[in-house]
Amino acid sequence: MFVPHLGRDVNNSELADHRLRKAKGGPLNSAITKNLVPGSKRPPRNIPAALIDDARRHVYEAAIRTPLVRLNYDGPGDIYLKLECLQPIGSFKIRGAYNAVRLLPEEQRRHGVWTVSAGNAAQGVALAARKAALPCKVLMIEEAPQAKFDAVRRLGGEVVKATYDQCWQALTDRAHPAMTGAFIHPFEDDAFIAGNASAGLEILEDLPGVELVVAAFGGGGLSCGIAAALKARGHKARVFAAEPETAAPLALSLATGSPQSFLGWKASFVDGCGGKSVFPRMWDLAHHLLAGSIVCTLAEIRKAMRIVAERNRVICEGAGACAVAAGLSGKCGTGQIVCVVSGGNIDLGKFAELVTRQDVSS
Repeated sequence: MFVPHLGRDVNNSELADHRLRKAKGGPLNSAITKNLVPGSKRPPRNIPAALIDDARRHVYEAAIRTPLVRLNYDGPGDIYLKLECLQPIGSFKIRGAYNAVRLLPEEQRRHGVWTVSAGNAAQGVALAARKAALPCKVLMIEEAPQAKFDAVRRLGGEVVKATYDQCWQALTDRAHPAMTGAFIHPFEDDAFIAGNASAGLEILEDLPGVELVVAAFGGGGLSCGIAAALKARGHKARVFAAEPETAAPLALSLATGSPQSFLGWKASFVDGCGGKSVFPRMWDLAHHLLAGSIVCTLAEIRKAMRIVAERNRVICEGAGACAVAAGLSGKCGTGQIVCVVSGGNIDLGKFAELVTRQDVSS
């Protein structure tokens, strides 16, 4: 399913269920709706170009400039892979995490930092904290792959496990009883998004003629960061989000014209994207920076994992493969397409199981 920006022609059972509940007066997520101002004339939120440029000057103190390679597979256009899975922590999150920790005022840093994560932001904040000689605690989703738990602990992070609902609530509240120190939001704040935007600047340098960029949407920090970078440079490439069918709140939000919760949310192996809702501040960016959301089936994502492994010898986790699946679907268009392989942090046994299932072929 493809949901264009503010589209209205979506055949989606989740959307129908949402409208039914709304018509019956059912509860809506107040955290999503309370900050909306109908008819507001305030200017849309943007990430300042100066903040993006400043992040770019410092991000390589922790991150690397990742390669852009051609996908060795016939798709709807010339598909390229932005290999963020090759970052020191195996994920793009080091870009935003390092920039956010770097910019913390000294009075906020002295008691350490903490974050909420399925594993990739946890590693990013843990590495950034280690470089700054700060203690780090992480509230991690208990269903996260063991490889992510192990990596966070290797980097010196203290892990506290919690349910997905508890973690999502902590993101909304920016607080949790077990956490102390300065909170590093894993996708919502300008400093984190500006760090992620450095990936977009690299894409423009390596492929000036890029027409389409696809990135997984969990909280929105990667896709919106890349789109903000393109806008700052005056580039006309369109940026699309990619979401799994089990967790597609952005597609629902674009279809309804306001940030929504995804009532039929289900956990899956695509743990790095697909949240339960679109946060209001991220909606303020996404609704005008992103061209749409492409919703992929789990089977399509598994197939993309296998294609990237077989044809390019790269292991990508579910979220990274979600972007590739979206690009291969043809729903975002043709031409020069960059799919951001956002991470590669997946248990090898689970990866092997997913790509060797009988319903997966390349």
